[in-house]
Amino acid sequence: MQPLRRKAKESRNPGHQNTGYSYPVAEREYDLEIAEIDATLVSIEKVLNLPKLREDAKVLEEAAGVPNLWDDPEAAQKVTSKLSRVQSEIKRLVELRQRVEDLPILIELAQNESDDVALKDAERELESVKKAVGELEVQTLLNGEYDDRNALITIRSEAGGVEAADWAETLMRMYLRYCERHNYKVDVLETSYAEEAGIKSTTFRVEAPYAYGTLSVEQGTHRLVRISPFDSQSRRHTSFAGVEVVPVVEQSDHIEIDEKEIRVDVYRSSGPGGQGVNTTDSAVRITHIPTGIVVSCQNERSQIQNRATAMAVLQSKLLERRRHEEQAKMNALKGDNSGSWGNQMRSYVLHPYQMVKDLRTDHETGNTAAVLNGEIDDFIEAGIRWRRSSAGSVD
Repeated sequence: MQPLRRKAKESRNPGHQNTGYSYPVAEREYDLEIAEIDATLVSIEKVLNLPKLREDAKVLEEAAGVPNLWDDPEAAQKVTSKLSRVQSEIKRLVELRQRVEDLPILIELAQNESDDVALKDAERELESVKKAVGELEVQTLLNGEYDDRNALITIRSEAGGVEAADWAETLMRMYLRYCERHNYKVDVLETSYAEEAGIKSTTFRVEAPYAYGTLSVEQGTHRLVRISPFDSQSRRHTSFAGVEVVPVVEQSDHIEIDEKEIRVDVYRSSGPGGQGVNTTDSAVRITHIPTGIVVSCQNERSQIQNRATAMAVLQSKLLERRRHEEQAKMNALKGDNSGSWGNQMRSYVLHPYQMVKDLRTDHETGNTAAVLNGEIDDFIEAGIRWRRSSAGSVD
């Protein structure tokens, strides 16, 4: 078979349109691109071990088909959720493998028919497959105990007054748009609005495969530098907002909470500017007295539902606290005395120049508008790779 290449064409340089001089467009070697994609997918298939995944699925399907499965709801939930994850991984791998194998056929057909439109379509599919394989490659790095879980994200305004509250709301919008772009399901559990502008805090749940593993690299302090829209003298201000990411608990986690160790307060839900959005005291705030952790929920109209949701959030935060304590003990044994990587993790500068820079990975971009609109995939990928390499250096 002849090598799959896009023929070089003559193209006028926009800056020299009146010179009559044409510049050659570089020849694109499709076969080399496809071979690289295929090699990456092969390595992913080895890491994920497709034959074992199929064996696991068969065993789990048999377990899920047991007539008395739901006599033990906790065990049933564990089996069915694991089966769903395994089947999803198998489907994703099989579909990607088929798309990779179809690429040379699509391109060869378009070239043989000299169909520019079909060739453009094939090139778009090539780029789409390349991106999908790259995303799956990053997912193979997510092998932590809770990485495949859903995520709970809490954003709080920190130093900076009204600027920080506005910045916290901007970050909330950034993450919600990121989730929207990826078709992740989001459920906003609670939002506490600031008096003048912005928010004091918000908590929302993200439901997607590997949501926690993916978004956990966003945890830490986010710093903003800009000309303040709230300053009549248009001075430059620096403000901070904190992002916390924890895994959603499952029934099998066994996070026990003594009722004597919590204080439950009920209050009326409110919206921006104190406008009432509920006529009953249905919102719930739970304080875990031993740790000082406070969680709230106001998205449901029933106090009972809000209390149940708030308890689930508290369990997630206690689970993450336990994980951090265990990790701290391991780090102490390894002699790791470094501080948390989460603090001061990213800087967003809107004046006097435009730049977003991750202080851990050194990944940066000048397209601040795109980042604040939710296009943070490159930062997340760099963070995942950085975390994996850092963990490897500790081991």
